[in-house]
Amino acid sequence: MSRANTSRTAARVFIGIGSNLGDRRARIEHACRWLSGHREMRLSRTSEIIETEPWGGVSQPRFLNAVAEITTGLEPGELLAELKGYERSVGRDLESGPRWGPREIDLDILLFGDRVLESADLTIPHPRLTEREFVIRQLRDLDPDLIHPGTGKLVSSYLRVT
Repeated sequence: MSRANTSRTAARVFIGIGSNLGDRRARIEHACRWLSGHREMRLSRTSEIIETEPWGGVSQPRFLNAVAEITTGLEPGELLAELKGYERSVGRDLESGPRWGPREIDLDILLFGDRVLESADLTIPHPRLTEREFVIRQLRDLDPDLIHPGTGKLVSSYLRVT
């Protein structure tokens, strides 16, 4: 049996990975190994791991963040279920605490091929993608020609000029 599901067309997906509790770097590296070893995904590459300020107004430790590029035959909802299952398996409590509070690990679908999706559980592209400078930089570093499927603009065009 092959590692990737060949009965479906594989999509190119970008996943944001963050942690601000415990050994943050080890948690991100473990998440990347999990993505790499998953039978329904193929890890193509990852961005540099960078330290960022917390987002969302909750007082908490700084984050380490990375972006992973994968290919998968999973549908968006199936991928989301896999990511949330992984988060729970490494100790993240998805039901308690503030929405943008501290977390052991956070895996967010940023882009899923050229899909635009809005449901009760999932919005693609990620609804705050263009507000997070560090994510835009990491995406640009992985693919400078990456297009935001919701707007048709280069993802890098959302970088603030300073």
